[in-house]
Amino acid sequence: MANRIRGEFEVKLAPLPTHDTAAGSPLGRLSIDKTFRGELEATSIGEMLSAGTAVKGSAGYVAIEWVTGALSGRAGSFVLQHSGTMNRGEPALVVTVVPDSGTGELVGLSGKMVIEIAQGKHFYDFEYSLPPV
Repeated sequence: MANRIRGEFEVKLAPLPTHDTAAGSPLGRLSIDKTFRGELEATSIGEMLSAGTAVKGSAGYVAIEWVTGALSGRAGSFVLQHSGTMNRGEPALVVTVVPDSGTGELVGLSGKMVIEIAQGKHFYDFEYSLPPV
């Protein structure tokens, strides 16, 4: 049986050095620090790799973030994998739980997350499954 929760999160992104130091490189690298609120009371750390293009509104990114805290009262950690593109201003994003990444009371966690930004605030919509305790 799938569960679905929604909440707010804060995110801080900071530039990190990239492997490619050539002038004009389209590549970027950022650190990710998040605080989740709601049924997901957790923090996360991660890294994002991005690539811009010469076309305004087109880009891509991948990211991995390690989430630690409590999901609906169950303590542990898990890893989220992001894959996103922007095609001339049209976003597409897939955020999934990395299989078998759950620890503690979150062992066996699977799911996917939708990220929404509205009026400058970030929200998550998380559909997940966990084995019974």
